[in-house]
Amino acid sequence: MTRVVTLGETMALARTTEIGSLRHAAGLALGIGGAESNVAVGLRRLGVDTGWLGRVGDDPLGERIARELRGEGLDVHALVDAGAATGLMIKERPSAASTAVHYYRRGSAGSRLAPGDVPARWIEEADLLHVTGITPLLSATAHDTVLTAVERARDAGVPVSFDVNYRSELAAPDIAGPLLREIAERATLVFGGVEEFALLTPDAADSLLEAGVEQVVVKRGPAGAAVFTSAGVTEALGFVIDPLDTVGAGDAFVAGYLSAHLEGLDVADTLVRANACGAMACLVPGDWEAAPTRRDLELFLAGGGDPVRR
Repeated sequence: MTRVVTLGETMALARTTEIGSLRHAAGLALGIGGAESNVAVGLRRLGVDTGWLGRVGDDPLGERIARELRGEGLDVHALVDAGAATGLMIKERPSAASTAVHYYRRGSAGSRLAPGDVPARWIEEADLLHVTGITPLLSATAHDTVLTAVERARDAGVPVSFDVNYRSELAAPDIAGPLLREIAERATLVFGGVEEFALLTPDAADSLLEAGVEQVVVKRGPAGAAVFTSAGVTEALGFVIDPLDTVGAGDAFVAGYLSAHLEGLDVADTLVRANACGAMACLVPGDWEAAPTRRDLELFLAGGGDPVRR
């Protein structure tokens, strides 16, 4: 089985159980979430052997993260940090058409990730390394960890996948742009939304391809996606659904894309799978819970993208 490794912060996730402002919420449902682990779960459900590494606090929430991810079949390296708590995010739905996420992660265990946390050969023996733009903006040591991981992968000939995944709460655009571009130019595949690529450089696709990136994947949400390569552009429309929760859809898209890419599917078929996975992730509350299995994906595609099973 193909092996993918990824690293970053996974937090405890509390979400309101009804529509309305958090200031009036009567109840919260507890779970976990994090961009890199969301992708890892999505890959594992599609049959890809995947490992995740990150720091968690010496607390029940850290234990829950490690248990949940191991329960999904991941190879989990959860480093317990007794000096900091597990980060927390709270998600609310102020209205039926909106979602807001609040982060409580400053100084968290996950932000204290350091280059020495990554075991020898862990990256070098993988088939692909996946990182995001969230982790390098958490702290100086987390930034160094991602850059070191990427350089280790490149030295070993391991392809690097990078999802820009810009979070404005972590850094202003003028600070984040150069840091994220530095990583993007070292990657093999780069994912991002239209605005995220604009953050890197006005002509992101052309400049990244000139820097040596093989595939620049632009996520357009309901409108689908496009892939830029040296051979040209491939586009695919998204699936028409009635979304319930769009948080985590981009991570499911990346998982679908990487699984198909590692199987050797052509770009057009890879985009279809990615778009389907992204759409399916929007049908259930939670960051990763609706990430499809291969059977789920086959049923969805067999029905033409209609989520109603008859």
